[in-house]
Amino acid sequence: MTATAPRRDDPYDLGPMPLHRRMRTVDEILVHAPLRRIFELARNVEAWPELLRHYRWVRFRHRASDGGGVVEMAAWRPFGAARWPAWWSSEMSVSDEAPFVRYRHVAGITEGMDVEWSFVREGDATRVCIVHVWDGPRWPLVGGVAATKVIGPVFVHGIASRTLAGLAAVAERDPGTSRG
Repeated sequence: MTATAPRRDDPYDLGPMPLHRRMRTVDEILVHAPLRRIFELARNVEAWPELLRHYRWVRFRHRASDGGGVVEMAAWRPFGAARWPAWWSSEMSVSDEAPFVRYRHVAGITEGMDVEWSFVREGDATRVCIVHVWDGPRWPLVGGVAATKVIGPVFVHGIASRTLAGLAAVAERDPGTSRG
């Protein structure tokens, strides 16, 4: 008996978040918009560079039937007037039912990082939470320290908090207004 190969457009099954990792960053915001509106903005990653000034580009390398696939992202991490370029590639999975968006970084300095965006209705608003977990880069002796002291709190949080605030601002105003 031979195993059946997955279809090319099958969604990625990234499983539950591995919460036991060394580094954990949590960014959360209450968005005064319907859950479906902020969820659609979050899952439509190709539109992020048009909506968010700190995103340089987002490109799908492979698309899956759930709206996920393999996605390459590049953003700026601002430091005052200076900007540091960041780049990564992820497997992306989208669930309309839960709803959630999951990522597993497969290339870039953050390879092996797991990310989950969750959405919970709170009255007329939606609580959106982004959790990043990771053991750090495979650098002998300093990988874990780099992840917990610099990469997570400075770069991951710096980009994720801007992404969350920017998408929340877009969700809370009329579509078609200026970039967040």
